[in-house]
Amino acid sequence: MSEDEFFRFCQMNDTLSFERDSEGNIILMSPAGSLSDNLSSKILIALGIWLDQHDNPGMIFGSSAGFTLPNGAVRSPDVAWINSKSWDALSEAEQERFAPICPDFVVEVRSKTDSIIYLQNKMQEYMANGCRLGWLIDKYVGKVYVYEPGNPIIEHSGLDIQLSGEPVFPGFKLDLAKIA
Repeated sequence: MSEDEFFRFCQMNDTLSFERDSEGNIILMSPAGSLSDNLSSKILIALGIWLDQHDNPGMIFGSSAGFTLPNGAVRSPDVAWINSKSWDALSEAEQERFAPICPDFVVEVRSKTDSIIYLQNKMQEYMANGCRLGWLIDKYVGKVYVYEPGNPIIEHSGLDIQLSGEPVFPGFKLDLAKIA
C-alpha cells in the first residue's frame, strides 16, 4: 500500500491499531494490557509535567500516534517526543497524518503478550532511523533496556532504578520504582 492508502486503511478501520514494517507488511496490534498501558501513561504524565516545568519545547505523544520512519515503517511507540524545530518543519498536512519523522525519544512498555525480541527489534529500528534515546521496559521479567545510537544497549535488572533523560532531556530523571 502507498502512504495514502495505508493512512486511509487505518482511518477506515479506526477501531483497530496497525503498524507497518519497512517491507510494507501490515501488523495488527492488539490493545495494550491495562497494567502496561497504565505504566506508559504514568511515564507520559511525568515527562509532560517535567517538560512544562523546564520550558522544553517539543511535542509529546501517546501510543495512538503513528510516525512514518525514514525507512518507510509506520510505528506507534507507547510514548514519543519530537523537538519543536523538527516538528515545526513539517507541514500541517504531514502533522495530521502519520508524520514523516522519527521521534527523538521513544518508550516501549512490554505487554504480557508482546514478544521481547519484536520490541527489541523495534527499538533498534528507531535508533537506526534517527531516534536519540529509547527506553524499553519489561515489567514482567523486571528489566529495562536503554538505547542510544552508537552506544551499547544498557540493560538494567530490576525496576528499582532512576532512568536518565540525558542527552535528550538534561536533568530529567524518572524514578521507575515509584510508578511501576
